[in-house]
Amino acid sequence: MNGRICALLAILCWVMGTVESIPIFLELLKFSCYKSTMVNHFFCDIMPVLNLSCSDTHFLDLYILTIGVGISAFSPCVITFISYVFIIATILRIQSTTGRRKAFYTCSSHLTVVILLYANLAIQYMRPHSLANLDSNKLISLFNTAALPILNPLIYSLKNKDVKAALLKRMRSSIIMNRKDSKI
Repeated sequence: MNGRICALLAILCWVMGTVESIPIFLELLKFSCYKSTMVNHFFCDIMPVLNLSCSDTHFLDLYILTIGVGISAFSPCVITFISYVFIIATILRIQSTTGRRKAFYTCSSHLTVVILLYANLAIQYMRPHSLANLDSNKLISLFNTAALPILNPLIYSLKNKDVKAALLKRMRSSIIMNRKDSKI
């Protein structure tokens, strides 16, 4: 990985996101009425906006499912998991058990985060908006926008022996303090 490839990948992400959202924006401009001016969400997501629309949303449902989820989310997911197949195949060729264990341990935290992200995105966007529950969508969105970024450093730092030792020490002292408080 060098600076040029990194810049190209970043530009590709920006271009794909922009190109994917233009048809959605143009279709939303055609909508004639909305049931309310209040979006039932903590940020302006497409699904709550579609739920407010009085217009026919079948085109956008199909577009979001095929282009949004099918191409923009599924392609990176497939590429990520294909790379993991190659990584796992390489790890399995490591002769020592300790080496294989360390390699799997290193990959497991990243794979955990990737699976959590893609599973939540699939749950949220791979169903028609008519079947979507706005409250569950808000919860899933909150998990994706707040909980996953908070969990990320925790998941990665738990590989560090010093962090694990400090966490265990803190948990033990908390348990001891709770026992003392309950006896009083």
